[in-house]
Amino acid sequence: MLKRAPLFLSAVIALSLSACAGGVGGAAAPSLAHRPVEGRFNVAPPTVVVTPPGPLPADLVGRLARWESDAAAAQQAFAAARGGTAALVAAAAGAPVASERWVVAQQAISRLIAARAPLTGALADIDRLYLDRSIDAVVDGLPDIYALRDRLADTASTQDAVIEALSRQLPE
Repeated sequence: MLKRAPLFLSAVIALSLSACAGGVGGAAAPSLAHRPVEGRFNVAPPTVVVTPPGPLPADLVGRLARWESDAAAAQQAFAAARGGTAALVAAAAGAPVASERWVVAQQAISRLIAARAPLTGALADIDRLYLDRSIDAVVDGLPDIYALRDRLADTASTQDAVIEALSRQLPE
């Protein structure tokens, strides 16, 4: 069997090389030039006219103003509670889990989270409005809605970072 392996291998190589050389001396190789039939599909795509979004509809102006006001009030409440919470967390930093100082610090963090509830509620309502209008392809006012959503999301993200930093200071 081992004596036949080199013979078999050389036969396979010879056959594969002869297949490659078949086009050189025989028939002409196919051309890669464009054929006339290929040009008939070169059609310019139809132009789509996209109308820019119009102004914010009157029925949404009041809702967006209310959500912005709620978010501002939540930010003020969060800022007012932040200093006291930071002090309680600092006092509980070395305390064991479930000790009195640790529980008081956890409660302060919970109150800080609750203070931002109007902001997160407004953000959820804006997200719902934005998605509903996007799905219904109603583009009027979308830039204003998205701009407010962006501002509120930035505020929420900053608050998340503060809460996470305070939570990390407490032992688990």
